Amino acid sequence: MPDVAALAGQLGLEPGSLALRQALTHSSYAAERGGDSNERLEFLGDAVVDLAVADYIVLNYPQLNEGSASVVRSRVVNEDSLATAARALSLGEYLRLGRGVVKEKGAERSSLLADAFEAVVAAVYLERGFEAAQDVVLQRLRSAIAEASLGDTLDDKTRLRRWAESRGLGGPVYEVTSTGPSHDVTFVATVSVGSLLASASGSTKKRAEANAAAAAWEELPDA
Repeated sequence: MPDVAALAGQLGLEPGSLALRQALTHSSYAAERGGDSNERLEFLGDAVVDLAVADYIVLNYPQLNEGSASVVRSRVVNEDSLATAARALSLGEYLRLGRGVVKEKGAERSSLLADAFEAVVAAVYLERGFEAAQDVVLQRLRSAIAEASLGDTLDDKTRLRRWAESRGLGGPVYEVTSTGPSHDVTFVATVSVGSLLASASGSTKKRAEANAAAAAWEELPDA
């Protein structure tokens, strides 16, 4: 495992930052070795990332109304983009994982990496404040915000619903199941629209449904 001090330096934290150490501790590792996992920091980081992106959108994209701004944010603050941000920081190399998760190559899993990025953002927030945390977020997501602001500002679930209703199919129906242990749950959503079925996974029910809607949209012949 590489020296965490290198990561701390990238984030502007002290080499011995306790908050960063906790942010890199998966619940599977904590269950085996004791100590605190990064789950509470992930909870806080989720809110900080949302605020950081929303604040930037409001200040820099005045042409977007509330609904459009919300869509842009949701397209940026999602499992895939947060996992990409985590990979840019090489977070997978620094994570402390339980033996079973290591064996399953958990450090490569997008859901786990996205959660770790949120936890790391929370660590920066706690030790250096909101502006420093926002800098970390925007360094990795600014270009994604710019790209999302140029596209169709309807979210995937709304797009799919409108398409279905325009063809007399009624609204899409979502079914969500979960797999995995309590410390590492993966949700799988299946959406049905007429004769079309599409499935996708996510770290939350909301993300799984959004991913399933996006998958269904890609399969529509005339969308």
